[in-house]
Amino acid sequence: MALEERYLDFDEYIRQGEPDKREKAAIWQTAIGLQAVDGLTTSDYLKETARRHIEGEIGIDEAGQLIDSYYKSKDARLELTGNRTEEADKVSQRITKLLEEQTFVFAPGELVSIHRRLFKGVYDHAGKFRSYNITKQEWVLDGETVLYSGFDLIKDTLDYDFAQEKAFDYTQVSAEEAVRHIARFVSGIWQIHPFGEGNTRTTAVFAIKYLRKFGFFITNDPFKEHSWYFRNALVRANYTNIPKKIYSSTEWLELFFRNMLLGEQNELRNRYLHTRYQPQSATEESPKCKICTLNCTLEESAVLAYLKENPRATQKEIAVHIRKSERTVKTITVNLTNKNLIERKNGKRNGYWEVK
Repeated sequence: MALEERYLDFDEYIRQGEPDKREKAAIWQTAIGLQAVDGLTTSDYLKETARRHIEGEIGIDEAGQLIDSYYKSKDARLELTGNRTEEADKVSQRITKLLEEQTFVFAPGELVSIHRRLFKGVYDHAGKFRSYNITKQEWVLDGETVLYSGFDLIKDTLDYDFAQEKAFDYTQVSAEEAVRHIARFVSGIWQIHPFGEGNTRTTAVFAIKYLRKFGFFITNDPFKEHSWYFRNALVRANYTNIPKKIYSSTEWLELFFRNMLLGEQNELRNRYLHTRYQPQSATEESPKCKICTLNCTLEESAVLAYLKENPRATQKEIAVHIRKSERTVKTITVNLTNKNLIERKNGKRNGYWEVK
């Protein structure tokens, strides 16, 4: 099998690749998977270009230039007239570039900047708040729509939500409570729907960069495989119909984030979110946790998730990853050891961390 075919979906890089290649492949999978929120698919040319970037043959900027050149060619224009593959390819590359960057500012302006960078040249309104009210028929709501923020209130509601989130102290709550709060914040800014198009992809990129600020080791599988579920969960978090006894809830969105952040394996199926869905059984299965986080702080959960993927990490490497001092990391590992959640094996110099 040719290298291009074997690595087209990048799974081999995830399983066997060097750390740098593995990280790049995971980001590309997330970027490509996010196109499904708008029913878009990428081309084989994009995937081949991504492979070249993962292999280190080209940089991320050169990847963008190659994609731009590809869509200026006559053959590409003839082949792809009438679909949005060009949008999916260009936005995938731009998401990858954004997620490779380590910069982040927690402010509404960051959200605007992300939208502008993702959709410049794709939408005329890239980086601009919508100047009209919108409705969108949703499959999960049987054709009904979420009530989005009025266009004249976008700036004020964003400012309010960001101010509320900034005042929240994640160090004082468990990881369980933190995930619940994150789900509420993310669903809130999505409900504002500041832009005419591209809100879900913009919100997802913002959320990933925001969560990295807390040192979370974010797995790519939820966005790679369940990006449409992510959108439908956002819809259900913002829809209420009292006559039909349907109430807004972040419970489905929390399952998504729990899988992504806490290592759980909750089943994410779109049919469960449909307003007409009737469970087969009244008894629900308990979430299948890989890591118990009920009594952990957000920082402790970040360290747990990182050690699960990197058991031989040093305290210095952990400190760099969660953006804390080595002294803080030492305190966290002592706390996790006392809680019987981790254990040091084979000594200090040649040992590794076992996550229980």
